[in-house]
Amino acid sequence: MIVRDFNKIVENEPDRVVSDASWTSVRLLLADDGMGFSFHITTLDAGSEHTFEYKNHFESVYCMQGKGSITDLATGETHKIVPGVMYALNDHDRHILRAEEELVMACCFNPPVTGTEVHREDGSYAAADEA
Repeated sequence: MIVRDFNKIVENEPDRVVSDASWTSVRLLLADDGMGFSFHITTLDAGSEHTFEYKNHFESVYCMQGKGSITDLATGETHKIVPGVMYALNDHDRHILRAEEELVMACCFNPPVTGTEVHREDGSYAAADEA
């Protein structure tokens, strides 16, 4: 059984806290935990906008706090993001995520990330064999 405390990780395990631009991700489960996915709590700064495309990963996200929107760049369709809303990037969807208020999101990645990934210029994370 794996039990981890978010607050203790933030205070004592800086290698599990990754920041880039206007977001911070606390990585609670990583590839070396052997679960087949990684699990993060990610906070996006109010007023920030991010273009992402996870070419090597699938991601599902659950909004715990805040307000924003996500736009699918393939279709132009925009969806509101508020607490209780989940989205899944099942087609490696290129998207824009906007945080009108600070967003706190629970995120799962498959395959799992190793822990140090930050977004490349194209908005993706490197594949595990490239990291």
